Amino acid sequence: MTKIKICGVRRMEDIEVANRYLPDYVGFMFVPTSRRKITIKEAIELRSELKTYIQTVGVFQNQEIDYICEIAEKDVIDVVQLHGAEDADYIREVQRRTGLPVIKAFRVDNEEVLAAAKVSPADYVLLDNGNGGTGQTFDWALLEGFPHPYFMAGGLSPDNISKAIKRFEPYGVDVSSGVETDGFKDPEKVRTFIGWVREADADGT
Repeated sequence: MTKIKICGVRRMEDIEVANRYLPDYVGFMFVPTSRRKITIKEAIELRSELKTYIQTVGVFQNQEIDYICEIAEKDVIDVVQLHGAEDADYIREVQRRTGLPVIKAFRVDNEEVLAAAKVSPADYVLLDNGNGGTGQTFDWALLEGFPHPYFMAGGLSPDNISKAIKRFEPYGVDVSSGVETDGFKDPEKVRTFIGWVREADADGT
């Protein structure tokens, strides 16, 4: 089954939606410049109401490892996602100090980026388009033969998600703005997105 990650969860209403429709992961944004950023205190409150088997992903960007460890030590997150210029040594240090799996995001705009993603020491990689967060796809043909477990992100829609899952069999799919209305998670869009993925999985079996 394709894993589903709903990123940018920041309100108790979002938690209620996740508990209802059951994605595999929800993402908490700790990036200071993100409009979806939440505090540690907010993350603790949100996590306390989330079903325990839904995993939480803390999203960071070029931040101090001590800060990541501080959050990890509070059992707020199950996975660390790195969205900046973090190198292999940084990734290994996060893995060592937190004991958590790491997702490293790559903005795919050329084959060189994919070459770097292929050798990343991260447990998973997330492949988005070159600009990130635009709702646009990248050239999925570049994924042919990609050896690393990865999350596919960027521009997933009812017109392409079935094809993407059947052709490339990603470990997971990631969505944020694609399930929002006016900047907030939309319950109907979340339900519909998860339905698309589960239907594509069923069709592929």
